[in-house]
Amino acid sequence: MRVAVTGTPGTGKTTATERLDTDLDVLHLNDVIKEEGFSTGIDEDRGSLVADLDKLSEWLDGRDDVLFESHLAHHFAADRVIVLRAHPETIVERLRERGDDDSKAYENAESEALDVILGEAVEEHGMESVCEIETTDRDPDAVASEIRAVVDGEREPSAGTVSYIDWL
Repeated sequence: MRVAVTGTPGTGKTTATERLDTDLDVLHLNDVIKEEGFSTGIDEDRGSLVADLDKLSEWLDGRDDVLFESHLAHHFAADRVIVLRAHPETIVERLRERGDDDSKAYENAESEALDVILGEAVEEHGMESVCEIETTDRDPDAVASEIRAVVDGEREPSAGTVSYIDWL
């Protein structure tokens, strides 16, 4: 089984997957990108690495019984895709807390309000493979439990159940 956990930066992917009780190997793709040198340079406007998705895809190929998380995770082959969602104001708060500037925080908040990652995940994997989990007012352990339910097949796919369009 291959499970992708994705979502806009600040939705709680890393925190929740670090608390997840699972037999799957948990891979934090942003760490892999840095450790393996899977980048093509730096995006000067955003101050972040530009991931080499082809190299990362090759690295992931052949790995089974894995759960991998990143805001890029939905770009790779997976049996199930979990999209973590959070209110745009929560995204701004969380990103500011970890040191991102307002420009980056609000760019990500707008992306969340527009369902960018959800749309990409559904386009890539289909409605039948995608499950949204709302994280705004939830404890990371509760989010981890929801992820576990998806992994265990105890939760049905659900895409399009969360909307923040009114925030815009």
